[in-house]
Amino acid sequence: MSNPDSFINEVTEEVRRDQLYQYLRRYGWVALVVVLLLVGGAAYNEWRKAQSANAAQALGDGILDALATEDEAARAAAMAAVTAQGPAAAVAGLLTAAEQERAGDVVGAVATLDQVAQDVAAGAIYRELASLKSLMLQADTMDPAARRDALAVLATPGAAFRLLALEQIAFADIEAGNTEAALVGLRAIIEDAEVTPSLQDRAQSLIIALGGTLDAEEAVSE
Repeated sequence: MSNPDSFINEVTEEVRRDQLYQYLRRYGWVALVVVLLLVGGAAYNEWRKAQSANAAQALGDGILDALATEDEAARAAAMAAVTAQGPAAAVAGLLTAAEQERAGDVVGAVATLDQVAQDVAAGAIYRELASLKSLMLQADTMDPAARRDALAVLATPGAAFRLLALEQIAFADIEAGNTEAALVGLRAIIEDAEVTPSLQDRAQSLIIALGGTLDAEEAVSE
């Protein structure tokens, strides 16, 4: 029985081998395409990584070269000439606005900050920071009521710079002659669990300067 069994096994293996060759001839190109896609995808990913690294390095070099300019006006102009895409554009914009402000070009700084604040590609924290800085630079030129309304948007719960916006709202209330509202806002800052020591000190000092008083617990924290 062993010989017939061996013959049957050999025939079966030969049939399977023929079927495998047929499958390879019919569908082998699919495997080849898959291999090419995998290799090509890996190569493309590496190319993209290299491109991103080169772009980031070029942007960093451009920013460093601009900031190395000694003349303030020239430095601001050099920063404004730096081109960036995506989230990096927000960082470059904030640096440009800082240099414009330092050079005395407040109008240009506000325009740059407003552009960052409206950039949907920038992260929320960059947009909020740009909006807050822009409103701070317009403290002497913007209507206090309008400025207060704009700051209120940045003072909502969960906003990154909520407490700083509340401080600016207090300043706007003082400018509008609404001392009581300013005191309420300043006390809210002091009592907030996320207040920093420096901001708490500023709020307490301003309360005293406005003729307000600190309760026992606030005085101890001071």
